[in-house]
Amino acid sequence: MFSTGAIHPVNFIQAMSTALEMSSKGISSHHCRTAIIVKHIGEELNLTQNDMQVLIYASLLHDIGAAANWDEKHNIVHVDKDESIFNHAEAGYNLLKDSAQLSPLSSAIRHHHDRFNGGNPSGLSGYDIPLVSRIIHVADRIEVSIMSDCHIFPQREKIIVAIRDNSFFDPEIVDVVSGFALKDYFWLDIVNPSYQSRFLRGLDYFGKLKFSAHDIEQIAHIFANVVDATSSYTATHSKNVARIAELLAHMYGFSEEEQQLFRMAGLLHDIGKLSIPNEILDKPGNLNFAEASIVVQHPYYTLRVLEQIEGFDMLAIWASRHHEKLNGAGYPSKSPAGISAWGAA
Repeated sequence: MFSTGAIHPVNFIQAMSTALEMSSKGISSHHCRTAIIVKHIGEELNLTQNDMQVLIYASLLHDIGAAANWDEKHNIVHVDKDESIFNHAEAGYNLLKDSAQLSPLSSAIRHHHDRFNGGNPSGLSGYDIPLVSRIIHVADRIEVSIMSDCHIFPQREKIIVAIRDNSFFDPEIVDVVSGFALKDYFWLDIVNPSYQSRFLRGLDYFGKLKFSAHDIEQIAHIFANVVDATSSYTATHSKNVARIAELLAHMYGFSEEEQQLFRMAGLLHDIGKLSIPNEILDKPGNLNFAEASIVVQHPYYTLRVLEQIEGFDMLAIWASRHHEKLNGAGYPSKSPAGISAWGAA
């Protein structure tokens, strides 16, 4: 059950980072792998604990501005010279800049594609670009340069040479990376899926700060905005669902804390929709079988994202069962009211 004030920031940010990785084919790990790289760089630079916290948290969310737009997702992976690369960075900044909880990450995200040699919309260049942004820029390019269809070791020299020869990147950070890039464990940490969970668990050393229920709800509003931006038909959908859920919970006599839980479940119930391409969400006519198959997966991903957050067990179940029906005709469990082994744990 949800416990007020008991949510560790990285626990929630990790789950929301997972949501940014969703696609119609599953969940990738770009943000987590980028965070692993920046941790190596930050430690080599002897950053303070506070700077490391901002660096890693920002890297886990650095592409939040592209989450609602699949064309933008494609561009940020395949294009670094196109001027459109700055769009999602600015969008991410605007999403977070007014957040009491996440505003410290906004500047880092805003400038994470700023080029060291200048020519940026921000007008910044060189060492005027925030250090955390310069680190994320290098780490981001390393991660997207790794090909999944061959072993990492034959790739590493080519990746480092390409970054070293590119004036977009801070040469001092490139020197730092070049220094430890000869170490096998650096590259194996990036591509080893089992290390990713260990890496995330290890981030608990970032102080004793906890997110309160109010903090979580404020961040949930941000992600509700991201989800609702995926389609022109859903501009305020999640917030409206949250309001109605709270009202119904009040009518049925649930406590104020439970009403808040319903409200947050409403805000986050469609987080799994980030796995659905925009062209399917905005298709004016009927969906074909393949398209419909993609749509019905979104409650499953809502569960898998929210269940990562300690204390969100009940919220995750409520949110992920929003397409179940009492007669068992809903999805994805296809059993009465969604009562099955699926989502019960």
